[in-house]
Amino acid sequence: MSGGRLHDIEVLLPDRAGALAEFGETLGAAGVSLEGGGVFTHRGVGVAHYLVDDADRARAALEARGIGPVIVREVVTLRLDQEIPGQLGTLARAMADAGVGISVQYSDHDHRLVIVVTPEQHVAAGRVAREWEAAREARRAG
Repeated sequence: MSGGRLHDIEVLLPDRAGALAEFGETLGAAGVSLEGGGVFTHRGVGVAHYLVDDADRARAALEARGIGPVIVREVVTLRLDQEIPGQLGTLARAMADAGVGISVQYSDHDHRLVIVVTPEQHVAAGRVAREWEAAREARRAG
């Protein structure tokens, strides 16, 4: 799952001091770069979603430390025009109209929107993202 492509890793973390530190230290020691993401606690469980440059290495390091299970998913990335209000809603509507349900959404360190969908919906989400990017480029050129 590595080889230059970025992937989302999902990991459930215990809701306790130091859990995120152990997660970050483990990935850092394994040489895995975090390219975006975040962790949110809900009902006593931390749900971490991070964009990584080497999903296989991330999974192996975390599971060796007893952190996991680790779920790896492909992502779709694109840019929003931040100066135009409503971009997220417009994009999310385009995804919904294409039958794509967004499971997770966050930003990376390069100001791109990161979208995680089910594997079955990845092709459709990629198509919507390519159409979005083409329209964005045409708007910026025109």
